Amino acid sequence: MRLGLGIGWRPEIELTVARLPGVEWVEIVAENISPDAVPASLAALSEFGMPVIPHGVSLSLGGTEPPDSERLARLAGLAERFGSPLVSEHVAFCRADGIEAGHLLPVPRTRAAVDVLTENITIAQAALPVPLAVENIAPLLSWPEDELNEAEFLTELVERTGVLLLLDVANMHTAHVNFGLDPIATLDALPLDRIGYVHVAGGVLHDGIWHDTHAHTVSQEILSILAALAERAPLPGVMLERDEAYPSGTELAAEIATIRQVLADVREHTDPAWQRPASVAETGRHANRTGKERAPQAGPTANDTLAARQMSLVRALVAGGYPPAGVDPERVRVQALALLRKRFRSVARYRPELVAALGANFWPTFQQYAAAEPTPSPSTSHDTERFARYMRKNRDSLPQPDVQ
Repeated sequence: MRLGLGIGWRPEIELTVARLPGVEWVEIVAENISPDAVPASLAALSEFGMPVIPHGVSLSLGGTEPPDSERLARLAGLAERFGSPLVSEHVAFCRADGIEAGHLLPVPRTRAAVDVLTENITIAQAALPVPLAVENIAPLLSWPEDELNEAEFLTELVERTGVLLLLDVANMHTAHVNFGLDPIATLDALPLDRIGYVHVAGGVLHDGIWHDTHAHTVSQEILSILAALAERAPLPGVMLERDEAYPSGTELAAEIATIRQVLADVREHTDPAWQRPASVAETGRHANRTGKERAPQAGPTANDTLAARQMSLVRALVAGGYPPAGVDPERVRVQALALLRKRFRSVARYRPELVAALGANFWPTFQQYAAAEPTPSPSTSHDTERFARYMRKNRDSLPQPDVQ
């Protein structure tokens, strides 16, 4: 299956997606959809033959605890429900010591982290009916103990597990702006024959830091990285991510057309033998390995150290703890604020009537709530319920005490 051009399916644009010209497949956020309760519009797309790829955001493959079996079962169930050619997740962790960060956090690029990811990816592969692709994330902070660069880190994961790569060119741009990582040098050092598909998304520069918002138009710099990638390897699929500030269908169609033109321009100036897009089957033919070829696992000391460092970062971000030694406290502050705003926007989307009731006081009210309940819930619905209970309990101290 050659995927072609796709878009992230979201409830806010479910009717728009079906009308977008040239969209050949969709990706869904696995945590938001149950295999037993698929939205009608998404089911219709699948029934008409449009491929659907489940994309996980909470397996925490880079965490020192094994992947949660229920989350893995949901991902596998969605792949079976839609007959998906592959599924995807992230090279990241999102919880530590039982505390949810509510976001994808970078793992140290160390040998110990490679061992942990190798073990967890292998567990995930054994539980999934289709190949797994893992995505590079958009970093706002870095670890001082890094032993490998990003290309070396991802390459070792591929070599040890056979996992596919979901390359996000917007996240590569984020790493370039925030930490000076050369995206072209990274592309030249990656095993590009292992690409499952590609993400493209927009972001914004704020106070010298690039934020991968998925809420802005894709910049020319990001499109240039996409072009450089397409020049180096045939791509099974490329998709546009949009998660907030959804534009009109006309604007979304224009963005997809721009991406299509970038790829067409590359093909026009490339050797014809290189133009045939790769298929998922070709890149994923050896993706689900058993893990028997893995190098020896990290010793308890290395694993315990990694766990302690991750726990320290999560506590610094959401529970008032101190940043891990050597990690830039200002970047931790920026990441913590980004997490709070993401949490706020998620609740606002889930309960728009609260936005209407509180108006301009919604943000300060939510900040007051988050100060009392700093640790985010595992789900937006649960966090929203806690917020509503907090408002009822503390109505006398809220800006609008009559809100139910």
